[in-house]
Amino acid sequence: MMGAASNKIDSAAPAATTTAPAPAPSTAIATMKSAAAAATAAPAPQPIRDTEWAFDVVTGPDFPKIVKDDPYLGPYTGAIKARFLHFQSWIQKAERDHGSLRTFARQAWQTHFGFTKKPDGTIVCREYLPGASSVTLIGEFNDWDRNTHKMKSVGFGVWEVELPAGTIKHNTKVKLHIRGQHADQPGFDRISPWARRVIQEPEKSPLYQAVYWDPPTPYTLKYSRPPKPATLRIYEAHVGIASPEPRIATYKEFTRDVLPRIARLGYNAVQLMAVMEHAYYASFGYQVTSFFAPSSRFGTPEDLKMLIDEAHRLGLVVLLDLVHSHASKNVLDGLNLLDGTDHCYFHSGPRGWHALWDSRLFNYGHYETLRFLLGNCDYWMHEYGFDGFRFDGVTSMLYQHHGIATGFSGHYDEYFGPNQVDDEAVTYLMLANYLIHQIHPDAITVAEDVSGMPGVCRPVCDGGVGFDYRLGMAIPDMWIKMLKEQRDDDWEMGHVVHTLTNRRWNEATIGYAESHDQALVGDKTLAFWLMDADMYFHMSEYASPTAPATIDRGMALHKLIRLVTFALGGEAYLTFMGNEFGHPEWLDFPRVGNGESYHYARRQYPLADDGLLRYRYLAAFDAAMMALDAAYEILGLGATGRMYVSTKHEGDKVVAFERWAKDGKNHAAMYDGMATVIKRADGSDTYAASNALAPHPGAALTSSHLLFVFNFHPTNSYTDYPVGTDQPGTYRVVLDSDAKVFGGHARVDTAVRHFSKPDPWNGRKHSLKLYLPARSAQVLALEVPEKTVQAAVQAVEAQAAAAAK
Repeated sequence: MMGAASNKIDSAAPAATTTAPAPAPSTAIATMKSAAAAATAAPAPQPIRDTEWAFDVVTGPDFPKIVKDDPYLGPYTGAIKARFLHFQSWIQKAERDHGSLRTFARQAWQTHFGFTKKPDGTIVCREYLPGASSVTLIGEFNDWDRNTHKMKSVGFGVWEVELPAGTIKHNTKVKLHIRGQHADQPGFDRISPWARRVIQEPEKSPLYQAVYWDPPTPYTLKYSRPPKPATLRIYEAHVGIASPEPRIATYKEFTRDVLPRIARLGYNAVQLMAVMEHAYYASFGYQVTSFFAPSSRFGTPEDLKMLIDEAHRLGLVVLLDLVHSHASKNVLDGLNLLDGTDHCYFHSGPRGWHALWDSRLFNYGHYETLRFLLGNCDYWMHEYGFDGFRFDGVTSMLYQHHGIATGFSGHYDEYFGPNQVDDEAVTYLMLANYLIHQIHPDAITVAEDVSGMPGVCRPVCDGGVGFDYRLGMAIPDMWIKMLKEQRDDDWEMGHVVHTLTNRRWNEATIGYAESHDQALVGDKTLAFWLMDADMYFHMSEYASPTAPATIDRGMALHKLIRLVTFALGGEAYLTFMGNEFGHPEWLDFPRVGNGESYHYARRQYPLADDGLLRYRYLAAFDAAMMALDAAYEILGLGATGRMYVSTKHEGDKVVAFERWAKDGKNHAAMYDGMATVIKRADGSDTYAASNALAPHPGAALTSSHLLFVFNFHPTNSYTDYPVGTDQPGTYRVVLDSDAKVFGGHARVDTAVRHFSKPDPWNGRKHSLKLYLPARSAQVLALEVPEKTVQAAVQAVEAQAAAAAK
């Protein structure tokens, strides 16, 4: 999807799109599709309004709404109101001092701290160093002279110096020379915390150095942000490991090689890890040393802007893995001991250290810390065009104990109280979410929180913390534990279903079977847990025309695990790069312990592209899941619709459930259209010619009432197995995990239409009987009668006509 050319990257207006139409199976559907496109043409860009909420909502009868929705929160109403009042007080401070919170954050990095320029070109360097007694700007521009460019104190711990235009050349090294509170003690050199580019020259020193970044022709973002996806399908990625070669890949290579792959697979969001500069590559980007500098090991800031711009052109929203939960303890190239004191932006003493991560903890109640972190959020969105953030380590932020040695039982006492919660951190997260959605109303924020705190994913105005989603972190832990400790014969269907559906009502969750965490050294990818060393010898159809039992079992369960997680696990879905095709082995970054090897710090995408390897089947199935969601909005049904699990039979190892739209409307999900999506993902005619997605003539339209049926049994197949449904009618198979194009055995005839009968089953009013092969899954959609199709066409045509007027 290509956005309309524009430099207004903060616009909330959706980009214009150009896509090749899917072949319509009937004239009625073709008419409906063209009319719908005309009715939903992109509106003209609208300016963002920088307005604040009316805070008398605190005393209104409906506040806090999260208590109205969950009466068990009643005893904690006072705590919820108190944190909102704390949030309100910071908003009022920002309005008083800067006009608005957004201006407070924007001015921090754009006109106030770090290097900025006046209209006449005068260079200004300004830093917050309250523990300093003197500060000097040094660099290549003055031959590192510590006496020529003294900075002056302007109050409140701020130091500044002005230099004539052109004094510092682009891409030249700069540093701050600081003397601490005791002027008689030796000075020390530091990197500005606001540095926008830092580089390492390994042949000279392992330390990172800041450079003055002011390119004569900076890259200008050309494409508008894509519209917010109706359903969110996230591809989690790390630029450095995106090459099959044992080396560090670059932003440019990722743009050229990986972004098109993500779009072809059917994902609509890419989440970039390890972008914020980190001195230690093996930290996976979670020990940040420079918060405003994109990692230079992958390329220049302009290269990153080009990557994000191209992602937007392809219709992908881009999320940044944001680390505001802690900072690296590095001194010479980090924020630690920045001004000679142990605080500055951090808590002093033991409270300023994370006992497990051995890193520094921010003081979220400090004015300048808030300005630094909120400015950082604004910077990445405004300067680079990021569409949102995954906030790392939110559980550590929310609690004074940081989640260390703490098991969350779900009792609400664990989520409130002065001895449990870090109220200042909660307030910061509320401010950050509020700011981010002011900058871009369609922004997406994700909380990495394992605690289940109520309200984390509810709007701030409802009494929540303001995130859009939280990660369903219990789900991948369940799968890994089961694969490690149990035979699949012993898997408990009730436990699987409970873990997949155990989430807070009205708080959106991202389901995922595995992320980067599950693949790190010491663990393995799901595929490798399932098939292990046999993947080295039997994934080739040339060498092993008939898959051995280990591979056959592993591929079948890999598909079932991902589909049931996708369909039941949340309101959005995530996969980590390469895992969509069953990437073997594990992740391990170069370090002393492995001889600084890059062998496991890469993604072997050629495995999925090789026509003789079975990896391509798993990639095709993943693309089919994405196409299923694109057509039926599976993920959106969890948040706005309904689901009902009717079967979780322990002996048969069968799980069956329905998902349907809350409003009961029909979605124009065309079989041929779905097949075309898969065809584009593969780049060939293989999938379009198959029955994998049942592209049957005449079956033009199906409703959003879907039936998912899984048989996890290793050996038992079932004939005429009854499955309950509340919607009578004719059902067709729209996805079959056992299809040949997915490496299966084609035991299901997808041309067969299934008719329900008024025979109640498992609490449902109707039922139908299906053939369920062992270790397989199928998704069936309810057909829409022809009368309903014609009515829908007429309604869309009327809407298009009204829009034309």
